Amino acid sequence: MAVAERLRQGATRPEVAPALFRLLAEASLSRAALDACGTPVALAEAGATSQRLYYVNQAFEAFFGHRAAESLGRPAAGLLFADPAQAELLFREPASRRTLRARRKDGSEVHVEVTVGVLRASDGRVTHWVLTFADRSELEQLRDRLAALHD
Repeated sequence: MAVAERLRQGATRPEVAPALFRLLAEASLSRAALDACGTPVALAEAGATSQRLYYVNQAFEAFFGHRAAESLGRPAAGLLFADPAQAELLFREPASRRTLRARRKDGSEVHVEVTVGVLRASDGRVTHWVLTFADRSELEQLRDRLAALHD
């Protein structure tokens, strides 16, 4: 019996396609968890050379000042980093971690530790980069003060 016919007869989604229903529920749960996460997170496309942003969570929006609608589809390096050429190094090494200067929407710069992870397709191909950001501005300010004291 066709799926459409079973739905017309009142079949519920779990009875029609339990694996699909479970997959969609898990995807929805994962997205909700990312949205609720207090750490700025972004997903960037790996196939394109510009690493366009595919997803940003609410913490990302609050930290950088860019709403999702302003961020999605834009190159990650050009939107976020004071030195896009330096930021491109992030995407050359899977599972890299670097401290860089990032740029907020208001133009202010902030030191961030960026951790890059990879999402792979079933064939092993890298499909997306996962970027997480930690504010390191206070640490950099303290380092500058210590360096000034030693001079």
